[in-house]
Amino acid sequence: MRISLLTMSGINKELNEAADVAAANHDNSSSEPSHDKDVASNEAFATEKGSGPDPSAFPDGGWEAWLAVAGGFFTVFSSFGWINCIGIFQNYYQANQLKSYSTSTVSWITSTESFMMFFWGPVVGKLVDNYGPRWPIIAGSFLHIFGLMMTSISKQYYQIFLAQAVCSAIGCSFLFYPTLAAIGTWFRARRAFAFGIITAGSSLGGVVLPIMVEKLIIKVGFGWAMRSVAFMLLGLLIFGNATLKSRLPPLRRPVSLMDFVRPYFEIPFLLLSISSFFLYIAGFLPFNYLIVQAEASGMSMSLAGYLISILNAGSTFGRILPAYLADKMGSFNVMIIFAVFSGIVSLALWLPARSNAPIIVFACLYGVGSGCILSIIPAMVAQISDIRQLGVRSGALYVLSSVGVLVGSPIAGAIVNDQHGQFSGLIIFCGVMLLVGAFFAILSRYSQVGFKLIVKV
Repeated sequence: MRISLLTMSGINKELNEAADVAAANHDNSSSEPSHDKDVASNEAFATEKGSGPDPSAFPDGGWEAWLAVAGGFFTVFSSFGWINCIGIFQNYYQANQLKSYSTSTVSWITSTESFMMFFWGPVVGKLVDNYGPRWPIIAGSFLHIFGLMMTSISKQYYQIFLAQAVCSAIGCSFLFYPTLAAIGTWFRARRAFAFGIITAGSSLGGVVLPIMVEKLIIKVGFGWAMRSVAFMLLGLLIFGNATLKSRLPPLRRPVSLMDFVRPYFEIPFLLLSISSFFLYIAGFLPFNYLIVQAEASGMSMSLAGYLISILNAGSTFGRILPAYLADKMGSFNVMIIFAVFSGIVSLALWLPARSNAPIIVFACLYGVGSGCILSIIPAMVAQISDIRQLGVRSGALYVLSSVGVLVGSPIAGAIVNDQHGQFSGLIIFCGVMLLVGAFFAILSRYSQVGFKLIVKV
């Protein structure tokens, strides 16, 4: 990746200082290329020797950095934003193509879709660390759009499962992780805020896409609804491919299984991963079941159809505003507060809700809490990681989270079936898992700073 110091000099003084240090190092080493070499030669040498742009000299701004954030916003809108709207398909498939299947069986489509997006994190992360974000993003764009096109012509359970839950979801994985890794190289002081902006794309996608799909299904049918969404996402992904890049050249290393295992030997990372596992068991349950639960409580289908959009609208604020606070107060501090808040809201508000008003209020409040949780974890990983290994370390954490996503929805569906359509057990399961996740996040924080309360972590 070619970085123009002339362009960036007027924007960020730190990059100039990093360039001076790099120049001094080059002058003092007879084995390194001289400044007469062209930029491409220097970058190739940087890739092999680990020199080049100083990994610790974060610009924290500039037109290249914010353009990358804009591109990342659209790639996350198209990938995680799509995953955030899958709750409408749980309800739609149960009423149409897959009405002969049980709730738990249908839920394997939505849970596997979320699982596939997170499960491929280590693989995608290693590819990004070795080759940069561009090729994984191109591959992800193709797989995601192709999967949606195939879903549009699918009729049987296995066809929908392969197209939507496997192909499209793997494409989302190849879009999501390179975005996190690339943005992490541009920001440090504003990292949580930058991550909050790009992950707000997932919330906005969760607002726009469910409404778009439902309205299009009524007007043009399921097939053309899916194709129309696919064409729109293709346009957004073209912009993302053109603008999203990493500040640092890829650090190519041989693939080793220990690269994925080694982070778990670090206590803060291990405890954070366990926390993420429990949070992701519960985190998507309201997205998947809120519509069904609301209709069972007497809400009209027309109003219930907007609940996922309401939830994601709240999540938009939950991803940006708490992320801004996290840069001031500490990512761990803010995440723990909102994880506890989400668990309490689930148990105190969703559990007794039997009418429209409390269900809608819950959707708004849970959206804020879950938006913070899901958006701030990447910043927490970056905080305890070497930024040059952010791809593989993010993947290592999310592969454990993917197991939580995979089992959470079917377990919840089985609870509903066991209660003969009642949702109290599901809601209690959701709230308790959120509080357990918050507990392990507290342990991760303790392993870093002990019992100190008034400290930025």
